[in-house]
Amino acid sequence: MNIQLSEHFTYKKLIKFTIPTIIMMIFTSVYGIVDGIFVSNCVGADAFASVNLIMPVLMVLGTIGFMFGTGGSAFVSKTIGEGQREKANRYFSMIIYLLIFLGFVLTIVGMIFMESVAKILKADGKILSDCVVYGRTLLIALIPFILQNCFQSFLVVAEKPQIGLVISIATGITNMFLDFIFMYVFKMGVFGAALATGLSQFIGGIIPLIYFINKNNTPLQLVKTKFNLKVILKVCANGSSEMLTNLSMSLVNILYNMKLIEIAGSNGVVAYGIIMYISFIFIGIYFGYSVGSAPIISYHYGAQNIKELKNLLKKSLILTAIAAILMTILAQVLSKPLASIFVSYDKELLEMTTLAIRLFSISFLISGFNIFSSSFFTALNNGVISAIISFLRTLVFQVAMIFILPIIFGINGIWLAVLFAEILALLVGAIFFISNINKYQYI
Repeated sequence: MNIQLSEHFTYKKLIKFTIPTIIMMIFTSVYGIVDGIFVSNCVGADAFASVNLIMPVLMVLGTIGFMFGTGGSAFVSKTIGEGQREKANRYFSMIIYLLIFLGFVLTIVGMIFMESVAKILKADGKILSDCVVYGRTLLIALIPFILQNCFQSFLVVAEKPQIGLVISIATGITNMFLDFIFMYVFKMGVFGAALATGLSQFIGGIIPLIYFINKNNTPLQLVKTKFNLKVILKVCANGSSEMLTNLSMSLVNILYNMKLIEIAGSNGVVAYGIIMYISFIFIGIYFGYSVGSAPIISYHYGAQNIKELKNLLKKSLILTAIAAILMTILAQVLSKPLASIFVSYDKELLEMTTLAIRLFSISFLISGFNIFSSSFFTALNNGVISAIISFLRTLVFQVAMIFILPIIFGINGIWLAVLFAEILALLVGAIFFISNINKYQYI
């Protein structure tokens, strides 16, 4: 029996409702890791470096899916909570149609400027050509990728997170199978890696689109609608924090890579790429819970059920604390085995990567609280506070630490930058939580 947004949530029910989204995020990260493993072991370290150089650019283009997904799902959930389901469907449909149009425009722009962007990132020679091939190939699947990012949130609003999980698993299995066929069997190199990822993204984006076009037993369905600029601006404002999070992460990744090329050469870029693949799994748990719980918070906020809002906040903070401790311990213990999966063929690179993972993973103790606090205010339809937390956490504080800490700690300062940024963001989030108690009455 499906759990409905309107219910009272115990720990068991809250975990049961969010676990499909959490697993979906983890599985998405896992098949991304498999992609990296094939590139690193079948094509080589330089190819792996080229993929990690250009990937943040592609993620930047895909951020609008996160913005409209998180901002739109909170707005639509609130509208459903207010008892206006027909209006909620019109808003939902408008968001999806607009994303398809924007995806088409960004695909054309990306194709034109891909080589210029790769040169700006200091790619040259074979790395430059691999960047362009990988980037342009994946751009073909940009629209499905954007829709996939958006539907992750709306499938939760539709009270069907398990469908999102099934689609994610299908997407991942397809990607891993095609990685094996294109890179290991047919030796298609970087092009094969991009083709495998792109084809799998069609599954992640198009299947949910077909599901919502047809009649279904959920609160959401694609219908005829009209463009409403006022609503779009509200959705963008509310989802700007999640867009800023993903946009900032991509921009900071670019900055990390450029800084690491100066300090440690391509080995530094490879080590950082491995950290990103691994951290996506751990951070994916936090993001999965935040995405899975946000529509519940939005619904009860719209229904003015303050008692349940307090219940959700308390339980969420306790669950986040437990996850933080367990994941940090796990990352420390598994740091060398995880690094070995990618670079067991290079002892020096293996040692650098292992130490980097151990230093970086200390940030897992804090990052979950910051991710949830940003998501929590998005769910309350307060995009301004959510955006401030995300902007400071993922861009301002990290950029500052990237430049300051290497002066003190050398290359280890790069790996510690996220930890110091998370500590500063935690203080900012705490201030916002305390200062808004009277407004939202969640404590």
